[in-house]
Amino acid sequence: MSVLLRRLFLLLAALTLGSACAVSGARAAAGPWVDNDQGRLRLVAAADAIGETGEPKLGLQIELKDGWKTYWRSPGDAGFPVSVDWSGSGNLASTRFEWPVPHRFTLFGLDTFGYEKEVVFPIAAKAADPGRPLALTAKVDYLVCAEICVPQSATLTLDLPPGAARPAREAFLIDRFEARVPEQGSGHSGLTLERTGVGGTATKPTLVAQVRSAVPLLAPDLLVETGSDLRFGAPAVKLAADKRSATLTLPVTFGPQGERPVAGTPATLTLVDGNRGLEQATTLQPLAAAPEGPAGERAAGFGGLAAILGLALLGGLILNLMPCVLPVLSIKLLSAIGHGGRETGAVRLSFLASAAGILASFLLLAGAAIAVKAAGLAVGWGIQFQQPLFLAAMALLVVLFALNLFGLFEIPLPGWLGGVATIGHGPGGTGGHSLAGNFLTGAFATLLATPCSAPFLGTAVGFALSRGAPEILAVFTALGLGLALPYLLVAAAPGLATRLPRPGRWMITLRRLLGLALVGTAAWLLSVLAVQLGWLPTAGVALLLGAVALLIALRRRLPRPAAALGGAALVALLLVVAAWPQPTPGGRAGASHEAGWQPLDVAAIPALVAEGKVVFVDVTADWCITCQVNKALVLDDPQVQAALGGKGIVRLRGDWTRPDPAIAGYLAGFGRYGIPFNAVYGPAAPNGKPLPELLTVEQVLSALAAAGPSGHLAARD
Repeated sequence: MSVLLRRLFLLLAALTLGSACAVSGARAAAGPWVDNDQGRLRLVAAADAIGETGEPKLGLQIELKDGWKTYWRSPGDAGFPVSVDWSGSGNLASTRFEWPVPHRFTLFGLDTFGYEKEVVFPIAAKAADPGRPLALTAKVDYLVCAEICVPQSATLTLDLPPGAARPAREAFLIDRFEARVPEQGSGHSGLTLERTGVGGTATKPTLVAQVRSAVPLLAPDLLVETGSDLRFGAPAVKLAADKRSATLTLPVTFGPQGERPVAGTPATLTLVDGNRGLEQATTLQPLAAAPEGPAGERAAGFGGLAAILGLALLGGLILNLMPCVLPVLSIKLLSAIGHGGRETGAVRLSFLASAAGILASFLLLAGAAIAVKAAGLAVGWGIQFQQPLFLAAMALLVVLFALNLFGLFEIPLPGWLGGVATIGHGPGGTGGHSLAGNFLTGAFATLLATPCSAPFLGTAVGFALSRGAPEILAVFTALGLGLALPYLLVAAAPGLATRLPRPGRWMITLRRLLGLALVGTAAWLLSVLAVQLGWLPTAGVALLLGAVALLIALRRRLPRPAAALGGAALVALLLVVAAWPQPTPGGRAGASHEAGWQPLDVAAIPALVAEGKVVFVDVTADWCITCQVNKALVLDDPQVQAALGGKGIVRLRGDWTRPDPAIAGYLAGFGRYGIPFNAVYGPAAPNGKPLPELLTVEQVLSALAAAGPSGHLAARD
């Protein structure tokens, strides 16, 4: 049994990790590395060509060896910032260099601001003539420091041809660091500077700032640029109990110009918390009265990571009720019904094995997310369904489950794979409950649940994927515990299952009916595969699945060598999918044009809002069942259709069925890493107001009304 369990887990690991880490067919768009003793650097692009607009998105990527750092635009008490000279470039009209949030380094009482390990500076470029190649030559001067400082200079090159632009492998890398550029009022960071002022005394002034965050704060810092000799030290931070608000007090010291009033000094404030940042220009004003502690400081309750883990636990529990889990309802029902009259000890072990399968799958997903994020690729909830090989493998597993429920096989075919597929199948289809089978029940339910989102799940996953490996592991473990709670409940009270009717002939009929539900699930998976690869290769996969089913059904009537054809069909199925040309990353042509929808163009939204229009954004995918439920029950509702079709309403739809770095970057800007995602923009909501994962007609109608011009006037009043 232990050998079977180990092979089962390795199969699931290969399917999930392999599909999640699969790199799409995107081409690379990067110049050669320039190496030195402290690290290396190069130019990268988000697309493999200039594009019709002639405005490619670029990045300056710097990788530093351990212990070395380079500097921000305002380096602090020492150092100098990165500078780039583009004068050697051809067909380049202009560039705009952006600075991701830096980190504070303190050494011997000196504060500097910069980056370590890796940084990508996003660059917005514009070609003088979009019809000609863009020949980039960048002379980069920068300083790297450890115990000593070493000035460096490098000449980087990158050539981009004219023509239609396709997303490159480096697109998500650029988007990831672009999301770290401090926002200037868009609201995407979730940070707010509620109040700032100069306090203290004339000889020992301080700058006091009250800040608030939509998610728990980690290590808030405030960077102050004044262009004068005033020095603002590291803040003393007083966090509220819920860690969503804080008071920062920065000591101010005078330079060679001597003491003078600090109030009235123009300043640029950059609020930083981890990889989030908010930039705000202001004139420092006196603090009329010392601020009290943050409003939430006296509030009771759990804060920080504990609150997120609570949301993850609740989100995982609610996920049991989401439509994505309905296809495996047959397995869940049999897992409960088949225990009627059994001993409580056996029932407890069975449900604990199912819970272990759920937790193991979530840990596997967490490991895949950590690996994908470390590789600089797009990471999100359910993105393995963007990979054709994963879809084909899942369709195969679903078919094997269905055949088992139909009673077509009880013995391995081949040995270990048949054992994997056999769940609760005993003589007459009524009995045996192997621990390996129950383990796979939980693992399989987890993998099919990932195309769904649920209340609280998006918040928890977004928090985890924007943090590091420990947070990802903790949040995904809590999600797994939430999804496993029904199994753990039965394990704690086995009588809930043993009091059910004993299995009998009635259960054979039930198994066949529930097997039909799994056949429907396989058909749905093939329909998503058809979107990825087209109907011709999908028809080939369907025929091979049919051949596998036929060989299993007729195996006793066929000569022994013919049984090997089943394994050959399985290999052929995977080879067809793996060898078929992969689709170009991005949404499908025409997928967004149904019923007045336009393709999502994030860059066009500010202009539409400036014209007084309301913009409704829907990011969806064919594999996202929650998206389809939202569409059928809410977006296609006559009231919502009438509102969306009204004057001054623009509908934009992003299709994430296939990998699309642009959509991944857009979601990351809102701290989201999964779908469904909907947002409303308008004069009263220029930065976009995201809606809950599960929509209601009332929510959509009220959001559209609140974002419009009348909502803007009401907000002003």
